[in-house]
Amino acid sequence: MAKHKIYTMSFASVYPHYINKAEKKGRTKAEVDEIIRWLTGYSQEELEEQLRKQTDFETFFAEAPQLNSSRTLIKGVICGVRVEEIKEPTMQEIRYLDKLIDELAKGKAMEKILRK
Repeated sequence: MAKHKIYTMSFASVYPHYINKAEKKGRTKAEVDEIIRWLTGYSQEELEEQLRKQTDFETFFAEAPQLNSSRTLIKGVICGVRVEEIKEPTMQEIRYLDKLIDELAKGKAMEKILRK
């Protein structure tokens, strides 16, 4: 079975879309970065290095220093699919991130987005 094309896309190519989506709704790049760091365990410097290296999504999540154990609390529908029901681990991580960015764009408080 062929890999989904998102796996081979560079994280850096999609990252500006996350920022744009957030900023259009009055949120910030700093909040997007905080969400990514919370989800993956990357430091800001490590995140910026992944962006510079044009790391693909599959590698970005495979190399994540510490996937947040609270990410399993992320529930809901993204792209017509319930994130908690996605079987493929890498796709689930990608959709977790999509869901968190959606929550940010919808005005949800950071404490709620980060499941505090």
